Amino acid sequence: MKSYIIVVLITGLMLGGCSTKEFKLFEKNAKVEKSVTDEEYAQEATYEYKIIAGDRVQISVFNQSSGGSGQLNQLIARGGLGDTYLTRDGYEGMLVPKDGAIRLPLVGAVKVIGLTETKAAEKLIQSYKKYLRNPFVSVKILDQRLFVLGEVNKPGVVKVPHGTMTLFEALASTGDLTDDAKRTNILILRGDLRSPTIRQVNLTNISAIRLSSLILRPNDIIYVQPRDMKAYNVAFQEQKPFFEMIHTMMLPFVDVGVIHKSFN
Repeated sequence: MKSYIIVVLITGLMLGGCSTKEFKLFEKNAKVEKSVTDEEYAQEATYEYKIIAGDRVQISVFNQSSGGSGQLNQLIARGGLGDTYLTRDGYEGMLVPKDGAIRLPLVGAVKVIGLTETKAAEKLIQSYKKYLRNPFVSVKILDQRLFVLGEVNKPGVVKVPHGTMTLFEALASTGDLTDDAKRTNILILRGDLRSPTIRQVNLTNISAIRLSSLILRPNDIIYVQPRDMKAYNVAFQEQKPFFEMIHTMMLPFVDVGVIHKSFN
């Protein structure tokens, strides 16, 4: 009987151990970067987001009057541009199609994909100079965001209002780390989702932080892994019905043994 009980318990623990491996994301076959070079960090610090297909942009076109006042007269605003919509923040914007060309009055289709806000504005100014004497164009990308998953109090989508954001800002926006967060292994995924680059950040080690980069970009995915103990706790809760069933099955044998001993 003892051997049977031991076999059952070992089987249950083995099943629980298998489930802990699947509890964490991005564990298998992941090549993780733990540090960046000075050159890579300099590129991170000076990074400017470039427009991609699917972005929403707000474009305003002004023309400076020829009088002495130099007043700017707004000719085209974010409304009435055709393919507009209302975001959750109440802003309208134009969808950048897959071909990267937005269509505006007078100038027609202008390709802005792959350009920063500044470069896109400069390109549009050159286009409008054919029709306006002193044009001024403002370009703003509206829907820059990143994603925070795992052991934070409010996981979800985080807006990136200024083109970049630090890891600490993102964590603060999601209500900070939970007590179950593994602070030594925070992962940042970037790029093509089929083959992303993965960077590991250890927030408990100042030296490790200095060798890494905490600068985030739009569309980054931040995953805060749980501590190993939480995985085992979850595995135990999953296997709890199994152990309760074994306990129920063994009760009659235990009771019979106790009664037998009491009469001897």
